[in-house]
Amino acid sequence: MFEIRVICDPIDTDRVTTALAAAFTTGDVRRYPTRDGKRARLYLTADHRPTPAGWPTPEQAYADAPRISNEIGWTTETSAHTPIGQGLDREYFLRKAAVLDRMALTADSRDADDIACAATEAARHLMGLDDTPVICDPRRYVRQQYAHWATHH
Repeated sequence: MFEIRVICDPIDTDRVTTALAAAFTTGDVRRYPTRDGKRARLYLTADHRPTPAGWPTPEQAYADAPRISNEIGWTTETSAHTPIGQGLDREYFLRKAAVLDRMALTADSRDADDIACAATEAARHLMGLDDTPVICDPRRYVRQQYAHWATHH
């Protein structure tokens, strides 16, 4: 749970609170005028919504995935044996993004930020290949795509 503070024009308060309620599970909105009285201050508690339908949890997405060490070996071997200029296919980038996501989920605190950053960048690269606008959490996108790929592969 976290707290959100918004300062906006009073005429925008309903639109802002509606948009926040659509994005998060929100509590009651507390409204106060700003010190100059020209704008409104909104305070509300919020929490992330549960994972929406169609977005598998990491446990669901990677339930039948090979061991992380095997996937690292596969991505390393695949990239090493792909001739320069021929490019790597979508499967490579999906599996690379998925293994980085899995590593980030299990990383200790010392390396967690670096691995999470690498996982997010790999996920964004996959979304770029798929020509998908970044309108969702890129790592959730990888989990969805990996689960779909694993089911049909």
